[in-house]
Amino acid sequence: MDSDLENVIDQYHRAVEAVVRGDSSPQELLWSRREDVSLANPLGPTVRGWPEVSKALRAAVSQLSDGQMLGVERISAYSDGDLAYTHEIERSRVRLGNAPEPVTSSLRVTTIFRREEDGWKLVHRHADPITTARPIGSVAED
Repeated sequence: MDSDLENVIDQYHRAVEAVVRGDSSPQELLWSRREDVSLANPLGPTVRGWPEVSKALRAAVSQLSDGQMLGVERISAYSDGDLAYTHEIERSRVRLGNAPEPVTSSLRVTTIFRREEDGWKLVHRHADPITTARPIGSVAED
């Protein structure tokens, strides 16, 4: 990966730390404003387009506070030309909603970056809490 991309990924990790403290603004700065951006967070359905991504990001972050990152484990990463991705496990300790105490949280996260006119931008984030094996029945909706 080129150094500009690595710098953006480092900024992104610092922005994730701000998210668990209840501040979405550092991450918002990293997002592309194009209509094809998408966010799939653990609290709702996938949204598309910057206005919807921004709204979903802010709604999710409003439910987080008093957090700290415990670590980010990179599973894989790749870049080629103007596209790059990381697949990571984000571990944090964070207060969820009105809970009296912070809890430990782990998310598997796939993030896609694209090189645009003004540098590398975040174009997709998918995060969910599936970090260990689960039985096949866990995917059933009924």
